[in-house]
Amino acid sequence: MNSRGARLILVRHGETEGESSIRYHGRTDVALSEFGRDQMRRAARAIETNHGGVNFARVFSSPLVRASEGARIVAGDSAPLVTIDEFAEVHFGLFEGLTADEIRARYPDEFARWNIDRLAPGYTYPEGESRADFTNRVERGLERMLAAWTPRDGVALLVAHRGVIRAIVRKLTRREPVVELGSVHILRFDDDWHVEMLDVLDHLNDT
Repeated sequence: MNSRGARLILVRHGETEGESSIRYHGRTDVALSEFGRDQMRRAARAIETNHGGVNFARVFSSPLVRASEGARIVAGDSAPLVTIDEFAEVHFGLFEGLTADEIRARYPDEFARWNIDRLAPGYTYPEGESRADFTNRVERGLERMLAAWTPRDGVALLVAHRGVIRAIVRKLTRREPVVELGSVHILRFDDDWHVEMLDVLDHLNDT
């Protein structure tokens, strides 16, 4: 099979029972809400509508249940699923499970430092993970994924978290994507293993 136009489809998991639209759930293993499951079904429809019927050659996910369940919804229960431990979301430490307002109230000094430094590679979440360690971890996971799948195999799916998808897209394309709950990001590989961002599907307002 010629690899020209081969695609890697990245999907962020949907809303969780723990209100992941407003709460910082990193390593906390929370399940999808029913609305989040619907977001995954809509993501699957968006992929099918915009890119035709897709039989995924490989299906990958984070080990956290909100991602693995999302992958099964998008790819189908019968699709073999490979979980990659390095694709777990960043460990937010003391901020785990809290909203921004709760972080400000409980840890005002850490909140101020976070708002200044949160995107700096050297920033470390209090009692959590540093941005640099997280990025290095995700890149190790990317190497594992690319060892298990090459563009010649066909289309691959990865369902993971905002930070993971941002790190992968940044590594492969040097772009900084906006990654909303349930969003779909499609990367295309050419014959020389160059990668470009092919599409971002905005389906969240579909009815």
